[in-house]
Amino acid sequence: MKTEKATFAAGCFWGVEEEFRHTKGVISTKVGYTGGTLKNPTYEDVCTGKTGHVEAVEIIYDPSKISYEKLLDTFWEIHDPTTLNKQGPDIGTQYNSVIFYHNEEQKNTALKSKEKLSKNKIVTQIKLATTFYEAEEYHQQYLEKRGLAKCNS
Repeated sequence: MKTEKATFAAGCFWGVEEEFRHTKGVISTKVGYTGGTLKNPTYEDVCTGKTGHVEAVEIIYDPSKISYEKLLDTFWEIHDPTTLNKQGPDIGTQYNSVIFYHNEEQKNTALKSKEKLSKNKIVTQIKLATTFYEAEEYHQQYLEKRGLAKCNS
């Protein structure tokens, strides 16, 4: 089976991961930190807002079962891409909306997808994927481990 990778930041990674985990064609997810300057950041480091990282979800998916375009549709639906430094009750640069592309095809698809929505003053950034640092184990599948369907936002 051929797989591909997608990385999205759309606020608190617990809820974002939960949405994608239940998406048909998604094989696996993991939450972590990306886009910043500090090597091997911890949750506490990222929460300071000084590392440049965002909370993100790395998704491995089967492109024969779900397209990158459909993943983008889910991304746009599960958060408010018009708010900067904030999603729901969470405030800080680590909650920014970012699409991290892994190749030129993803970049172009993300740009077209954003352009279709641009009437709504979208602040989502589209950036080249950099090192993804997996978050601490207790953050992985956080909502499922606690029997919660979604974040309290």
